Amino acid sequence: MKTPCIGICKNNEGICMGCHRTMPEILEWRHFTDEQRDTKMEQIQRVASTHTCQQCGQPAYCEISAGKNHCWCFEINNRDTSSIQGADCLCRSCLSKLPIKVG
Repeated sequence: MKTPCIGICKNNEGICMGCHRTMPEILEWRHFTDEQRDTKMEQIQRVASTHTCQQCGQPAYCEISAGKNHCWCFEINNRDTSSIQGADCLCRSCLSKLPIKVG
């Protein structure tokens, strides 16, 4: 089974520090079809993107921007984005590095 896992597994408040999958994505991975896994891996590995991450300038994927009602970032603990200017989402890597939002 294809997986983006790189063997550096650590739950960082809802997102894996190694492969940047959310905990629900990891738990449901074995139930995804091969096509769903390929699509998700392209998003995680920045092959498929909806915009450029304003923090690092690399491709990023937002499911809301892609026309869906739910995004992967809803599955992790809220990060403090107060230091970020602009409206576009951050990539998984940059968002996971931000501190957890308090309050």
